[in-house]
Amino acid sequence: MEGHPYHRPMEFWNAATNSFLLAFPALFSIINPIGGALIFREATADRSPAQRTWLAGRVGMYSVLVMLGSLWGGTYALAFFGITLAALRIAGGLVIAVRAWALLSGPEHKEEPRAEPQSAPEGAAEDIAFFPLTMPLTTGPGTISVAIAFASERPAGELAVGGFFLGASLAAVLLAGVIWISYRSADRLMAFLGPAGVRTMSRLIAFVLLCIGTQITLDGVAAALKPLLAH
Repeated sequence: MEGHPYHRPMEFWNAATNSFLLAFPALFSIINPIGGALIFREATADRSPAQRTWLAGRVGMYSVLVMLGSLWGGTYALAFFGITLAALRIAGGLVIAVRAWALLSGPEHKEEPRAEPQSAPEGAAEDIAFFPLTMPLTTGPGTISVAIAFASERPAGELAVGGFFLGASLAAVLLAGVIWISYRSADRLMAFLGPAGVRTMSRLIAFVLLCIGTQITLDGVAAALKPLLAH
């Protein structure tokens, strides 16, 4: 029987499990923390290792806040400000594309040996921790769009909705941990790839990021034009 007490917790945990298994790969694929680690390292080439470690922690913390905020309140925030998902995609896609183009066309950074490791002054690093490292390079408009679209498909029923948001939230927290580990390991990844490999991978990932930004923009334009072309 559907109303049997045994089925109520099962409904909650089934919704939580299904939500986690859907949300984690969807968010992981759009964020790509492994590729993002190279972009992170490229964007923080002028920072000391200690500063990069501190920034990795900040980006992880900000990323989980962005993902949870988008999951729990993204649809309400867009409705309050009268912003459509299409507008979010167009604006965010352009920001990603511009930033990716700067990384793609910018000069190569050459590491020079430091006399002694520098400390990580929070004031000096905080200025780039949220923008552009978190927004839009890590959890940008693509992530926000995926999270909002995912939240809009929540199931009916109080228990199912609770399980749905629990599973999605756990996926966001776990992914933030993966981002933190990947970004703080960026120096090791670069040492493994070597200078030539890093240059090649950085340019390649910047180009892919440019394509992602362009695609997000085109999706937003298509969504905005769809009602007009339907008439």
